[in-house]
Amino acid sequence: MAKFGKRTVAARAAFAGKENITVEDAVALVKSNATAKFDETVEIALNLGVDPRHADQMVRGVVTLPNGTGKTVRVAVFARGPKADEATAAGADIVGAEDLMETIQSGKIEFDRCIATPDMMPIVGRLGKILGPRNLMPNPKIGTVTMDVKAAVEAAKGGEVQFKAEKAGVVHAGVGKASFSAEHLIENIRAFVDAVQKAKPTGAKGAYMQKVSVSSSMGPGVSVAVDSATGN
Repeated sequence: MAKFGKRTVAARAAFAGKENITVEDAVALVKSNATAKFDETVEIALNLGVDPRHADQMVRGVVTLPNGTGKTVRVAVFARGPKADEATAAGADIVGAEDLMETIQSGKIEFDRCIATPDMMPIVGRLGKILGPRNLMPNPKIGTVTMDVKAAVEAAKGGEVQFKAEKAGVVHAGVGKASFSAEHLIENIRAFVDAVQKAKPTGAKGAYMQKVSVSSSMGPGVSVAVDSATGN
């Protein structure tokens, strides 16, 4: 039988028997048990009543968290000329065209968000098998294929979070850091849940939002009452 450290044992004991609690109680519980030596990310996972294999049940979107993510987001931009200069001035970490494509093809991916101007998509399209599985492929539906490079870079740097349902119908994301105040985490959680609620696809049948769980990077998860997470 595996032996757990004192911190893990204590966290499991604190979470035992608690489920479908209010978002306020969940945040307090997660914060008080985030005792790692680094500032843990507070994560949310939503189990949705969808099958993303069907086009009319795909859940995808973007939301700007009111209090940011607490994470430094590295942004890559595919652009040329004035738009490349605009991206650099806006704070993009990597800017390029064919040279950036070759870097990515070599296996070097040193960014968390990828943005492209429309004219760059023939180049970016060659990277679908690399960027797609990592949820990094630029997409006009979530504002990462755009001529407004400045706004896209600033949004990515300023707390914007992308989400996409995985095969099992689960959407997850980081919604802040354990060092955030409880109020800020609660606001971020409700903003994220609201965005996923609004992204409900036409093909979804039955209960759409089935389970909401919150955890820290190194801690156990706790389920939150759906009506509390949505603020209803």
